[in-house]
Amino acid sequence: METVKREETVVGILEEDVLFSLEELCRSCFLPAEQLLEMVDEGIIEPVNYQQTTTSWQFAGNSVVRVRTVIRLQRDLGVNLAGAALAVELLDEIKALRKSPQHGH
Repeated sequence: METVKREETVVGILEEDVLFSLEELCRSCFLPAEQLLEMVDEGIIEPVNYQQTTTSWQFAGNSVVRVRTVIRLQRDLGVNLAGAALAVELLDEIKALRKSPQHGH
């Protein structure tokens, strides 16, 4: 049963249309809300609707992947938050370029 739940979670994370509340994102990434709010400030993750209060914010499923990538960059390479934000942005651009039809493979 645990394996099935884990697989559903991983599939859900990869789907953009799955939304996480701030609290759910905290639990999924094992981080306090303050750290996630810093990531919002750096542009690493973005709530679906900024107009709402932070307790009502919803985040796309790919936010979990982005946060976990930042955590790894900070832990493994000692990258600061601004550097991790840049790295995640560049990784997204590389991924988009690889998917583009002009890539030529």
